[in-house]
Amino acid sequence: MKSVTSRIVLVLLAVVFLLNACNEPTSIPEKSENPSQTPEASTENDVLYIRGAILHFLEDPAKVDVVQSFQYFENGLLIVKDGKVVEVGPYSALKSKIKGEVIDYSGKLIMPGFIDTHIHFPQVEMMAAYGEQLLEWLDTYTFPTERKYKDKAYSKKMSKFFLDQLLKNGTTSALVFATVHPESAEAFFEESHNRNMRMIAGKVLMDRNAPDYLLDNPEKGYLESKELIEKWHKKGRQLYAVTPRFAPTSTPEQLYKAGELMKEFPDVWMHTHMSENTDEIAWVNELFPDRNGYMDVYHHYGLTGPRSVFAHSIHLTDEEWKLFQETHSAVSHCPTSNLFLGSGFFNLKKADSLGIKVGIGTDVGAGTSLSQFVTLNEGYKIQQLQRNKLSAFKGFYLATLGGARSLELDNYIGNFETGKEADFIVVDFAATDLQEERISHSPNVEDKLFALMMLGDERNVAATYIMGKKLYERPAN
Repeated sequence: MKSVTSRIVLVLLAVVFLLNACNEPTSIPEKSENPSQTPEASTENDVLYIRGAILHFLEDPAKVDVVQSFQYFENGLLIVKDGKVVEVGPYSALKSKIKGEVIDYSGKLIMPGFIDTHIHFPQVEMMAAYGEQLLEWLDTYTFPTERKYKDKAYSKKMSKFFLDQLLKNGTTSALVFATVHPESAEAFFEESHNRNMRMIAGKVLMDRNAPDYLLDNPEKGYLESKELIEKWHKKGRQLYAVTPRFAPTSTPEQLYKAGELMKEFPDVWMHTHMSENTDEIAWVNELFPDRNGYMDVYHHYGLTGPRSVFAHSIHLTDEEWKLFQETHSAVSHCPTSNLFLGSGFFNLKKADSLGIKVGIGTDVGAGTSLSQFVTLNEGYKIQQLQRNKLSAFKGFYLATLGGARSLELDNYIGNFETGKEADFIVVDFAATDLQEERISHSPNVEDKLFALMMLGDERNVAATYIMGKKLYERPAN
């Protein structure tokens, strides 16, 4: 009798186990704080048909006639397969190719995702810090905040928050500062890789003129950077940038080691700051008296080149403008930061006249918004103060294809040419009553885009797609 009972119990336990197994997922996705940001089911082998107004750029409006610089389809169709663009054009011309369900965003604008060419992910929590210019701001606010990022768990938590905020703002790629701690870069890459976002990032190199708790040394910084490069550069869509904070916080020995990394790994990026503040420039001249100015410091150590991006670059000498030309280095123009810290006005007109690559950076935390709409709004005002103009076409070019070109990524992202990675956003022309009223009086698409550039923010981003997968959708009101 006991034997029969035992067998019955065993059978019942087995049935319960099997029922539980059938009801359990094979892997449990991490809970999202915002359900609207949970990725959709994989569309890896599916074809997407996205309908709506479509805008993308083919060339810089400063280099060609404006009407030749972009394509705009009032009623367009974007076809995506396996995360890549297949075709884009008028709906009427492409509708015969539809072989599945159409995702209809009629009345909304479909654009390539925004590209942020300079941003500090650890500084999001200290945005809007009061009352200082650059050097004092670093000592008072930035360095104490960055101390926290030695803790990888904290870095991971803030990486998640940061990347979710980028998606909410329609930014699909960025050139990103971590902190001096390799844990911060490691956590960032893990989270970005999980989302399959094309990101460039790096651990900061800094061995002087900062608190002891944020300093590495030339050899340590070199070895930690090398380890991160070997692990993360070109892993999926992740890319690495050698990242000296700026010349004053690195000794000549450390800048030399940074140059060595660029020689050993010639396909990585270089990301730093330059000529943001007049006091900073004077300090560089004191620290490097043998060099012919700020940019010559970087050039001397092998840190200029096509994949070198210098944030700000406001107060440039004629020799420095020439070095930008000769080395094909790029500028990240950061309007909100330059105004917030009282740093000065970037000369976009001169950069255009010299053929220098320029992208837009939100900077953060000196910048005051993660939104490219808001950043372009401030960029327009900076040009107005210099008696120049920033058109909507030029602005959105800088935020998309211009950003991709400045990062040497235009073979992959930046517009909807066939074969490009399908990172795109869906934009609501009128997310507020005021915007709706303003847009209702727009006589043409140029005026609509300008109103969007001046009045838009994250509320205008209805959805964000990464490689054809929707990773963010604006919650319903």
